[in-house]
Amino acid sequence: MFNTILLATDLSKASDCVISCLGGLRELGAGRVILAHALGIKHLESMKYELARLVEPRLLEQKAVVESYGFEVSVEILPGLPEFEVTRLADRTDTSLIVVGSHGRTMAAEAVLGSVAFEIAHNTTKPLLIVRLKIVEEDNVSRCEITCNDFTRNVLYPTDFSDTAERAFAYVEKIVESGCRRVTLLHVQDKSRIGKHLEGRLEEFNKIDAERLARLKAQLIEKGATDVQVEIPYGLPISEILKQSRQGDYSLIVMGSQGRGFIAETFLGSVSHNIVRRAPLPVLLIPAIR
Repeated sequence: MFNTILLATDLSKASDCVISCLGGLRELGAGRVILAHALGIKHLESMKYELARLVEPRLLEQKAVVESYGFEVSVEILPGLPEFEVTRLADRTDTSLIVVGSHGRTMAAEAVLGSVAFEIAHNTTKPLLIVRLKIVEEDNVSRCEITCNDFTRNVLYPTDFSDTAERAFAYVEKIVESGCRRVTLLHVQDKSRIGKHLEGRLEEFNKIDAERLARLKAQLIEKGATDVQVEIPYGLPISEILKQSRQGDYSLIVMGSQGRGFIAETFLGSVSHNIVRRAPLPVLLIPAIR
Protein backbone atom coordinates (compact mmCIF):
# COMPACT_ATOMS: atom_id res chain seq x y z
CA MET A 1 0.00 0.00 0.00
CA PHE A 2 2.71 2.48 1.00
CA ASN A 3 5.80 1.37 -0.90
CA THR A 4 7.76 4.62 -0.60
CA ILE A 5 7.48 7.03 2.32
CA LEU A 6 8.65 10.62 2.26
CA LEU A 7 9.42 11.74 5.80
CA ALA A 8 9.92 15.46 6.36
CA THR A 9 12.43 16.15 9.12
CA ASP A 10 13.55 19.41 10.71
CA LEU A 11 16.41 17.45 12.39
CA SER A 12 15.01 18.18 15.86
CA LYS A 13 14.58 15.70 18.71
CA ALA A 14 10.86 15.74 17.98
CA SER A 15 11.57 14.56 14.45
CA ASP A 16 13.47 11.64 16.03
CA CYS A 17 10.16 10.69 17.65
CA VAL A 18 8.45 10.76 14.27
CA ILE A 19 11.19 8.56 12.82
CA SER A 20 10.69 6.05 15.62
CA CYS A 21 7.12 5.58 14.35
CA LEU A 22 8.26 4.30 10.97
CA GLY A 23 8.63 0.72 12.13
CA GLY A 24 4.86 0.55 12.50
CA LEU A 25 4.47 1.19 8.76
CA ARG A 26 6.43 -1.88 7.67
CA GLU A 27 3.34 -4.07 7.80
CA LEU A 28 1.57 -1.64 5.48
CA GLY A 29 4.03 -2.45 2.71
CA ALA A 30 6.60 0.29 3.26
CA GLY A 31 10.08 -0.63 2.10
CA ARG A 32 11.73 2.63 1.09
CA VAL A 33 12.04 5.96 2.88
CA ILE A 34 13.06 9.33 1.46
CA LEU A 35 14.34 11.42 4.35
CA ALA A 36 13.94 15.07 3.35
CA HIS A 37 15.15 18.25 5.02
CA ALA A 38 14.42 21.70 3.59
CA LEU A 39 16.86 24.50 4.34
CA GLY A 40 14.22 27.23 4.18
CA ILE A 41 16.20 29.53 1.89
CA LYS A 42 14.07 31.77 -0.29
CA HIS A 43 16.53 34.11 -1.93
CA LEU A 44 20.06 33.39 -0.66
CA GLU A 45 20.87 30.76 -3.26
CA SER A 46 24.63 31.08 -2.66
CA MET A 47 24.24 29.84 0.93
CA LYS A 48 22.56 26.54 0.14
CA TYR A 49 25.77 24.54 -0.32
CA GLU A 50 27.27 25.76 2.95
CA LEU A 51 24.07 25.09 4.88
CA ALA A 52 23.71 21.68 3.29
CA ARG A 53 27.21 20.80 4.48
CA LEU A 54 26.32 21.83 8.03
CA VAL A 55 23.12 19.79 8.28
CA GLU A 56 24.36 16.69 6.48
CA PRO A 57 25.92 14.95 9.54
CA ARG A 58 22.68 15.15 11.52
CA LEU A 59 20.65 13.98 8.52
CA LEU A 60 22.95 11.00 8.04
CA GLU A 61 22.55 10.19 11.73
CA GLN A 62 18.79 10.01 11.28
CA LYS A 63 19.27 8.02 8.08
CA ALA A 64 21.17 5.35 10.02
CA VAL A 65 18.28 5.06 12.50
CA VAL A 66 15.75 4.60 9.69
CA GLU A 67 17.98 1.97 8.07
CA SER A 68 18.09 0.07 11.36
CA TYR A 69 14.33 -0.51 10.95
CA GLY A 70 15.02 -2.38 7.72
CA PHE A 71 14.22 0.36 5.19
CA GLU A 72 16.09 1.33 2.08
CA VAL A 73 16.83 5.03 2.68
CA SER A 74 17.82 7.99 0.55
CA VAL A 75 18.28 11.58 1.74
CA GLU A 76 17.29 14.85 0.13
CA ILE A 77 18.49 18.31 1.17
CA LEU A 78 16.16 20.83 -0.39
CA PRO A 79 16.96 24.54 -0.68
CA GLY A 80 13.56 26.18 -0.33
CA LEU A 81 10.73 26.36 2.18
CA PRO A 82 9.68 22.94 3.50
CA GLU A 83 5.96 23.42 2.99
CA PHE A 84 6.57 23.75 -0.76
CA GLU A 85 9.66 21.60 -1.23
CA VAL A 86 8.16 18.50 0.41
CA THR A 87 5.04 18.50 -1.75
CA ARG A 88 7.09 19.11 -4.90
CA LEU A 89 9.44 16.27 -4.06
CA ALA A 90 6.50 13.96 -3.38
CA ASP A 91 4.98 14.82 -6.76
CA ARG A 92 8.15 14.13 -8.74
CA THR A 93 9.02 10.86 -7.02
CA ASP A 94 7.14 7.61 -6.51
CA THR A 95 6.11 8.68 -3.01
CA SER A 96 2.97 6.89 -1.81
CA LEU A 97 2.81 8.48 1.67
CA ILE A 98 4.12 11.66 3.29
CA VAL A 99 4.82 11.51 7.02
CA VAL A 100 5.09 14.64 9.17
CA GLY A 101 4.88 15.38 12.87
CA SER A 102 4.07 18.29 15.12
CA HIS A 103 6.37 21.30 15.08
CA GLY A 104 9.70 20.05 16.36
CA ARG A 105 11.43 23.29 17.17
CA THR A 106 8.89 24.73 19.59
CA MET A 107 7.86 21.51 21.35
CA ALA A 108 4.92 23.55 22.65
CA ALA A 109 1.95 21.60 23.92
CA GLU A 110 -0.39 23.61 21.68
CA ALA A 111 1.65 22.90 18.54
CA VAL A 112 -0.37 19.84 17.63
CA LEU A 113 0.31 20.49 13.99
CA GLY A 114 3.17 22.85 13.20
CA SER A 115 2.77 25.50 10.56
CA VAL A 116 4.92 23.59 8.07
CA ALA A 117 3.00 20.36 8.52
CA PHE A 118 -0.28 22.22 8.21
CA GLU A 119 0.80 23.78 4.91
CA ILE A 120 1.78 20.35 3.61
CA ALA A 121 -1.67 19.07 4.58
CA HIS A 122 -3.18 22.01 2.74
CA ASN A 123 -1.28 21.46 -0.52
CA THR A 124 -0.45 17.78 -0.92
CA THR A 125 -2.09 15.46 -3.43
CA LYS A 126 -0.57 12.42 -1.68
CA PRO A 127 -1.84 10.54 1.38
CA LEU A 128 -0.47 12.23 4.48
CA LEU A 129 0.15 10.72 7.90
CA ILE A 130 0.20 13.30 10.69
CA VAL A 131 2.01 11.89 13.71
CA ARG A 132 0.75 13.44 16.93
CA LEU A 133 3.60 13.95 19.38
CA LYS A 134 2.66 13.75 23.03
CA ILE A 135 4.43 16.59 24.81
CA VAL A 136 5.44 15.95 28.41
CA GLU A 137 6.74 18.61 30.79
CA GLU A 138 9.23 17.43 33.42
CA ASP A 139 11.31 19.79 35.55
CA ASN A 140 10.51 22.66 33.17
CA VAL A 141 11.89 20.65 30.27
CA SER A 142 9.73 19.56 27.32
CA ARG A 143 10.14 16.13 25.76
CA CYS A 144 8.04 14.08 23.37
CA GLU A 145 6.65 10.60 23.75
CA ILE A 146 5.74 8.11 21.04
CA THR A 147 2.02 7.61 20.39
CA CYS A 148 2.26 5.43 17.29
CA ASN A 149 3.58 1.98 18.13
CA ASP A 150 0.95 0.04 16.15
CA PHE A 151 -1.05 1.86 13.50
CA THR A 152 -3.17 -1.19 12.62
CA ARG A 153 -4.36 -2.11 16.11
CA ASN A 154 -7.70 -0.27 16.06
CA VAL A 155 -8.83 2.15 13.32
CA LEU A 156 -11.45 4.90 13.51
CA TYR A 157 -12.99 5.78 10.15
CA PRO A 158 -15.27 8.87 10.09
CA THR A 159 -17.29 9.21 6.88
CA ASP A 160 -19.79 11.58 5.33
CA PHE A 161 -20.29 9.15 2.39
CA SER A 162 -18.67 11.60 -0.02
CA ASP A 163 -16.41 10.52 -2.89
CA THR A 164 -13.36 11.55 -0.88
CA ALA A 165 -14.53 9.54 2.11
CA GLU A 166 -14.96 6.58 -0.23
CA ARG A 167 -11.35 6.99 -1.34
CA ALA A 168 -10.31 6.92 2.31
CA PHE A 169 -12.34 3.76 2.88
CA ALA A 170 -10.28 1.98 0.21
CA TYR A 171 -7.25 2.59 2.45
CA VAL A 172 -9.13 1.24 5.46
CA GLU A 173 -9.75 -1.93 3.46
CA LYS A 174 -6.05 -2.21 2.68
CA ILE A 175 -5.16 -1.69 6.33
CA VAL A 176 -7.53 -4.52 7.24
CA GLU A 177 -5.93 -6.71 4.59
CA SER A 178 -2.58 -5.91 6.23
CA GLY A 179 -3.73 -7.31 9.57
CA CYS A 180 -6.03 -4.80 11.28
CA ARG A 181 -8.94 -6.58 12.96
CA ARG A 182 -10.75 -3.75 14.79
CA VAL A 183 -12.45 -0.84 13.01
CA THR A 184 -15.12 1.64 14.05
CA LEU A 185 -17.25 3.20 11.30
CA LEU A 186 -18.50 6.62 12.36
CA HIS A 187 -21.05 8.84 10.66
CA VAL A 188 -22.22 11.99 12.44
CA GLN A 189 -25.72 13.26 11.77
CA ASP A 190 -24.75 16.91 11.41
CA LYS A 191 -26.91 18.92 13.80
CA SER A 192 -26.00 22.18 12.08
CA ARG A 193 -27.30 20.92 8.73
CA ILE A 194 -30.34 19.01 9.97
CA GLY A 195 -31.42 21.76 12.34
CA LYS A 196 -34.94 22.22 13.65
CA HIS A 197 -36.59 21.77 10.26
CA LEU A 198 -35.32 18.23 9.63
CA GLU A 199 -35.08 16.83 13.16
CA GLY A 200 -38.37 15.01 12.59
CA ARG A 201 -36.66 12.98 9.88
CA LEU A 202 -33.68 11.98 12.03
CA GLU A 203 -34.93 8.42 12.46
CA GLU A 204 -35.27 8.13 8.67
CA PHE A 205 -31.75 9.46 8.15
CA ASN A 206 -30.37 7.07 10.76
CA LYS A 207 -31.99 4.10 9.03
CA ILE A 208 -30.57 5.06 5.63
CA ASP A 209 -27.07 5.68 6.98
CA ALA A 210 -27.11 2.55 9.16
CA GLU A 211 -27.71 0.54 5.98
CA ARG A 212 -24.80 2.32 4.29
CA LEU A 213 -22.49 1.58 7.20
CA ALA A 214 -23.69 -2.02 7.33
CA ARG A 215 -22.53 -2.47 3.75
CA LEU A 216 -19.12 -1.04 4.62
CA LYS A 217 -18.96 -3.31 7.66
CA ALA A 218 -19.68 -6.36 5.51
CA GLN A 219 -16.87 -5.38 3.14
CA LEU A 220 -14.39 -5.11 6.01
CA ILE A 221 -15.42 -8.44 7.49
CA GLU A 222 -14.93 -10.01 4.08
CA LYS A 223 -11.41 -8.52 4.05
CA GLY A 224 -10.62 -10.10 7.44
CA ALA A 225 -11.80 -7.70 10.15
CA THR A 226 -13.34 -9.44 13.17
CA ASP A 227 -14.57 -6.51 15.27
CA VAL A 228 -16.34 -3.75 13.32
CA GLN A 229 -18.41 -1.26 15.30
CA VAL A 230 -20.90 1.25 13.87
CA GLU A 231 -21.63 4.63 15.47
CA ILE A 232 -24.18 7.22 14.28
CA PRO A 233 -24.26 10.06 16.82
CA TYR A 234 -26.25 13.28 16.41
CA GLY A 235 -24.26 16.46 16.91
CA LEU A 236 -21.47 18.54 15.43
CA PRO A 237 -19.02 16.44 13.33
CA ILE A 238 -15.81 17.86 14.76
CA SER A 239 -16.95 17.49 18.37
CA GLU A 240 -18.36 14.00 17.87
CA ILE A 241 -15.30 12.68 16.02
CA LEU A 242 -12.98 14.07 18.68
CA LYS A 243 -15.18 12.63 21.43
CA GLN A 244 -15.06 9.20 19.82
CA SER A 245 -11.29 9.38 19.27
CA ARG A 246 -10.73 10.18 22.94
CA GLN A 247 -13.02 7.59 24.46
CA GLY A 248 -12.00 4.67 22.25
CA ASP A 249 -8.77 2.70 22.30
CA TYR A 250 -7.81 3.75 18.78
CA SER A 251 -4.39 3.69 17.13
CA LEU A 252 -5.21 5.63 13.96
CA ILE A 253 -7.88 7.84 12.38
CA VAL A 254 -8.34 7.42 8.63
CA MET A 255 -10.42 10.01 6.81
CA GLY A 256 -10.76 11.99 3.61
CA SER A 257 -9.25 15.44 3.73
CA GLN A 258 -12.28 17.07 2.13
CA GLY A 259 -15.94 16.16 2.23
CA ARG A 260 -19.19 17.27 0.66
CA GLY A 261 -19.04 20.76 -0.74
CA PHE A 262 -15.31 21.15 -0.16
CA ILE A 263 -14.98 23.56 -3.07
CA ALA A 264 -17.48 25.95 -1.52
CA GLU A 265 -16.08 25.81 1.99
CA THR A 266 -12.64 27.05 3.00
CA PHE A 267 -10.14 24.21 2.99
CA LEU A 268 -8.53 25.24 6.27
CA GLY A 269 -11.92 25.17 7.96
CA SER A 270 -12.77 21.64 6.91
CA VAL A 271 -13.64 18.97 9.43
CA SER A 272 -10.57 16.89 8.69
CA HIS A 273 -8.12 19.68 9.35
CA ASN A 274 -9.75 20.50 12.65
CA ILE A 275 -9.44 16.83 13.58
CA VAL A 276 -5.75 16.89 12.66
CA ARG A 277 -5.19 19.86 14.94
CA ARG A 278 -6.95 18.40 17.96
CA ALA A 279 -7.05 14.60 17.77
CA PRO A 280 -5.01 12.73 20.39
CA LEU A 281 -3.68 10.14 17.93
CA PRO A 282 -2.18 9.87 14.45
CA VAL A 283 -4.38 10.85 11.50
CA LEU A 284 -4.08 9.48 7.97
CA LEU A 285 -5.53 11.99 5.49
CA ILE A 286 -6.53 10.83 2.03
CA PRO A 287 -6.86 13.83 -0.30
CA ALA A 288 -9.59 14.38 -2.84
CA ILE A 289 -8.76 13.94 -6.50
CA ARG A 290 -8.00 17.39 -7.89
